[in-house]
Amino acid sequence: MTFESNIRPIEWTGSHVKLVDQTLLPYEDKTVDIKTYEEMAAAIKNMIVRGAPAIGVSGAFGVALGAKSLSGCQNKDEFVQKLQEIGEFLKKTRPTAVNLAWAVDIQLNLAKEQILKQVQNDKAIIEEITKKLEENAVKILNDDIEINKKIGEHGSEIVPKGATILTHCNAGALATAGYGTALGVVRSAFAKDNTIQVFADETRPRQQGARLTTWELVEDKIPTTLITDGMCGYFMKKGMIDVVIVGADRIASNGDTANKIGTYTVALAAKAHNIPFYIAAPHSTIDMSIFSGDEIPIEERDEEEVTHINGKTICAEGVNIINPAFDVTPAEYITGIITETGIHKPSELVKIIQ
Repeated sequence: MTFESNIRPIEWTGSHVKLVDQTLLPYEDKTVDIKTYEEMAAAIKNMIVRGAPAIGVSGAFGVALGAKSLSGCQNKDEFVQKLQEIGEFLKKTRPTAVNLAWAVDIQLNLAKEQILKQVQNDKAIIEEITKKLEENAVKILNDDIEINKKIGEHGSEIVPKGATILTHCNAGALATAGYGTALGVVRSAFAKDNTIQVFADETRPRQQGARLTTWELVEDKIPTTLITDGMCGYFMKKGMIDVVIVGADRIASNGDTANKIGTYTVALAAKAHNIPFYIAAPHSTIDMSIFSGDEIPIEERDEEEVTHINGKTICAEGVNIINPAFDVTPAEYITGIITETGIHKPSELVKIIQ
């Protein structure tokens, strides 16, 4: 059983992409039109669209839009070279989430394969590849929603009846093509048992939990309590949290997991209180090219995200600021990783992916 949610942060119109502007939520529910790969890169970097699966889907559309901009190319080799440059440009916008590079590379490899297969003149080949890249981006979008529903169904099996689920950041419909990973589990569990509820961490500095997770869950009428990041241990000690489920931006082959900054602290608190801690993520988030979390690049973001809230300064001028966007939770603190193929121990990932 799945819970039907109408939240769709990414839409292909046939000519361009519509993105829900997540920087405006919950104050304003507005979409922006993305017509070029440069606009898509800016939307990813500025977090108009965010969440590992969502920026993967957006990256795929970015390549398709890039191909459209190369319609004037007369030579297929020039087309492939410029498309490769566009792909690399897109991948540099957010370095931690592996889904972005995964989706961009799928599109680039598709273009290269089509070049080898086609025998018509170069201009006809370029037109054919551009069409296929658009179609494949739509497929990646639709596949992501179905994968999320599978994650939700598998994950719902580990949610006790009447449970209170703690989540950190936003791993919902807004962070994907729709439905969500961690919140996909919440939605599927709620469809079976409407007595469950969610505690959502505020998630400083960009407040994705406060702004986005609570917005999604209130929209879907799932009972939700907002807490600040420092409160999780308090509620765990009082026995008010039954399970923790979060998303992921990159998972190393040994199970170490990068997620929004503060996730590691939640995992430590869960371990101390013997509370199960789960990661919910698709296979595309698992990076088999790296062995451990030590190899995951951690994005450093603008200092103003820390020094300001809603445009107002919250600290003394001249204070030093460090703003890593993610931290890494070691595999030993992770009870299981919920994917589209089931719930796996971190040590099983190599076997599962192979």
